[in-house]
Amino acid sequence: MAGKRRFAIPDTLTKLGGDPIDRRAIPAHAIESRWQAGDDHELRRIDWPGAGEGSRGSVLFLPGRGDFFEKYLESLEEWHRAGWKVTAADWRGQAGSGRLGDDPLTGHVEDFDVWVRDLAHFWKSWKSDTPGPHVLIAHSMGGHIIARALIDRVIDPDAVVLSAPMLGMAGPPLPLAVLHSVARVMARIGSPKRPAWKWSEKPGEMPARRRELLTHDDTRYEDELWWREHRPELVMGPGSWGWVERAYASTRELEKPGAMEKVQVPVLVVSTSNDKLVKHEAAVRASKRFPRGELLELGEEAHHEVLREVDAVRDRVMDGIASFLDRVAPAEQ
Repeated sequence: MAGKRRFAIPDTLTKLGGDPIDRRAIPAHAIESRWQAGDDHELRRIDWPGAGEGSRGSVLFLPGRGDFFEKYLESLEEWHRAGWKVTAADWRGQAGSGRLGDDPLTGHVEDFDVWVRDLAHFWKSWKSDTPGPHVLIAHSMGGHIIARALIDRVIDPDAVVLSAPMLGMAGPPLPLAVLHSVARVMARIGSPKRPAWKWSEKPGEMPARRRELLTHDDTRYEDELWWREHRPELVMGPGSWGWVERAYASTRELEKPGAMEKVQVPVLVVSTSNDKLVKHEAAVRASKRFPRGELLELGEEAHHEVLREVDAVRDRVMDGIASFLDRVAPAEQ
């Protein structure tokens, strides 16, 4: 990161029915470790035991593109305190789980199927090691991969929550097939691993107005910058042209007639009409296509990172998730 920033530590503590939650520290009861994918690639994970030994069940949380689980410590700790045994993990090729491109900043993948296979491999062992009900919660690109895995029937959660899911990328108002064709050409005329967009005019600095795309909460936004400074391996910038092309290709799989319609798992879609990174209308449409889909819809009060918004908005989201899970995935007796 270019230069050093000063961060307001006191404001990173969140009160929740007892001890405050420090969003800039790994809780003492959470364990960071590594797991091996099917091809022995090592990926990071973090686990919470769950108050009452996970008597409420188990949650697996998966973040978005260029994301890392440290950004979501607040939500993960809250679910732990609610009795859930909680696990979060990186996607291959980002955060602390290596890179798949030619440089440490550009996010690249050969195909989204790689991530679907990793999830299927992890899901099998995680489910066998944890108490039910088993819930998947994922943000943005993570929601896209979960949707793919549900359609491919390689996972079998009791319930799913998709936070601002990347079921369609924001961009030019052109047909998906046209956007995919353009991306295919761009991936072929140069290295598919080259960045598809600029990150910042100054290397190592965040692009201007980035916060305005993510959250209204200045301090929660600065939490991310704090973690990037203290764990430089987490830093990631734009996606590659290969990533863009594969994202469009994978979205076309989601859009196939009957794809989402065959998913029988209860799915809560949390989306905001104010999202400038993913298509809100695609999320709304998905909530109707999933046979047991529901929608928690936000507006101008929320940017893309709905789990890291100001308290009033975030509380509404967390309460909505809790209510949904109490209805569709009650604690096992």
